[in-house]
Amino acid sequence: MEQERFSLQKRLKSFQYAASGLRLIFKTDHNVWLHLVATVLVITLALSLKVSATDAALLALALGIVWIAELFNTCLEKVMDFISKETHPTIKWIKDVSAGAVLIAAITAVIIGCFVFIPKIMYI
Repeated sequence: MEQERFSLQKRLKSFQYAASGLRLIFKTDHNVWLHLVATVLVITLALSLKVSATDAALLALALGIVWIAELFNTCLEKVMDFISKETHPTIKWIKDVSAGAVLIAAITAVIIGCFVFIPKIMYI
């Protein structure tokens, strides 16, 4: 099988697809708005408290993991809805476990936020 040649135009098109996906998720999923508010609050607090570069990296990583988990969760839910609109125990299990992954990511992000922000706030 012959490998396709590199095309800058095709790479730019892939960014357009990704941007389109982000626009779609903001139009169709209300949870992403909660994540956006939390993201803005975390960034604002980090800038206000002048966290270290290491702490900023940890916060960025935590935020990124939550966003990735939410996007994958939404994709899995859409795939399951596409497969069947009927209630099915396996589909419910998949959706619930996927939502659980988002919850774990969010709890982890909150814990990281506590480690970063609480010492800063205590010494204001």
